[in-house]
Amino acid sequence: MIMSSKDNKIFACSHCGAQFGKWAGRCLECGKWGTVDESKVESRKSKTESDNHGVAKIQKLADIGGKNIVRTITNISELDRVLGGGIVPGSLILLGGEPGIGKSTLSLQLAMSVKDTLYFSGEESIEQIKLRADRLYNKENKNNSSIHQFINSSISLSNETNIDVISSTIRKTKPALCIVDSMQTMWNSDATGEAGSVSQIRACTVTLLEVSKSSGVPIVLIGHVTKDGTVAGPKTLEHLVDTVLYLEGDRYHSYRILRAVKNRFGSTDEVGIFEMKRHGLEGVLNPSAAFLEERGEDIPGSIVTCLMEGTRPLLVEIQALVNKTSFGYPVRKASGFDLNRLHVLVAVLQKRAKLDLGQYDIHVNVVGGMKASEPAADLAVCLAIASSFKDKAGGKNLVVFGEVGLGGEVRSVSQIEKRIKESAGLGMKKIITAKNKNVPTVKNILIMQVKNIEELITKT
Repeated sequence: MIMSSKDNKIFACSHCGAQFGKWAGRCLECGKWGTVDESKVESRKSKTESDNHGVAKIQKLADIGGKNIVRTITNISELDRVLGGGIVPGSLILLGGEPGIGKSTLSLQLAMSVKDTLYFSGEESIEQIKLRADRLYNKENKNNSSIHQFINSSISLSNETNIDVISSTIRKTKPALCIVDSMQTMWNSDATGEAGSVSQIRACTVTLLEVSKSSGVPIVLIGHVTKDGTVAGPKTLEHLVDTVLYLEGDRYHSYRILRAVKNRFGSTDEVGIFEMKRHGLEGVLNPSAAFLEERGEDIPGSIVTCLMEGTRPLLVEIQALVNKTSFGYPVRKASGFDLNRLHVLVAVLQKRAKLDLGQYDIHVNVVGGMKASEPAADLAVCLAIASSFKDKAGGKNLVVFGEVGLGGEVRSVSQIEKRIKESAGLGMKKIITAKNKNVPTVKNILIMQVKNIEELITKT
């Protein structure tokens, strides 16, 4: 069958790369106007032509010798924890997060921790990076001339944004680590669209992927997260890179959480916790103690729960405020807790625990900018609401964790031993959780096991 010239035409969006059979003024994928243009499609080769290609080189799995991979230790303990023990040679790492969350700060600290680092920045001039490096050069080491010399001599800076020039530079210089900040400023001459478009970002990432694998140089890419999480980088690149790291947290709070959502060379269970200080991000060695450090007096509506962030238990404070509504419709607000889940728990308290909350505003807050997303926080939220409603304090040395079902039943959660051990380590005296035969007995700690939410409200 001979294809006509009409069959060889297709319309593609220069911004996101989406293809259409006919022209449209607005791209149906990304919503941009005036980006759909006509492009030609190369005719497919016949099956006979494709059979003339050579045979790929193949090896049996049993004949392949293993290599002893030596990871690069960054000396940033929280980052090494998330990566699985350090940076793997030839790996492509994507660091994402909202603007202003601390990605560039963490990447520069990483560059200062690994000797012979090549840093490409399309967002800041090299003079601005130098000013930031001087700020991150923390006060504890200000008199250490060897560290200052290491910082000045080990990092090479460039404002180059052409990905072909960057690739050539990496191959020729072979640095120990390369950082590209950030992907939406890079451009590839072979790709269509402006810098920051999906087609450009994908083309640049594919080029850097080939460079990292062929040269063995680990490359860290920085990407911003927008409202839809698709245009500026991370969500469109997750399938191309080896490791995806996200820096999360409230920019108005000091704590940041680094978690891996994809890691080909390690676990995705671990998280790193940092505190933003004047001289940069600093790892928090004892997060539970830090989150409870500023906890005030024992007041109604304040309950401590134990969350699991990966394999790390964290004690955080759940606060609830219940007051009579001034309008006809009660208000439900939540910070750090899912609002839909809050509505469900309030309904359970009204139906199963007989608490008349229908004409009361309810506000729930997770202290420290943390997010209590796991079901273990259900029981603590319910008790905090009941405590505020009854104006009765729960106790300063009390820890509560458990999942609450629609029938009011309290269900057990995973890793109970770790949660209890962490609570005991911080001096807690009483724990309330679900009935479970596997709950261990701990000296000097009273463990109260409850079957349902009504029993919880009655006993506390």
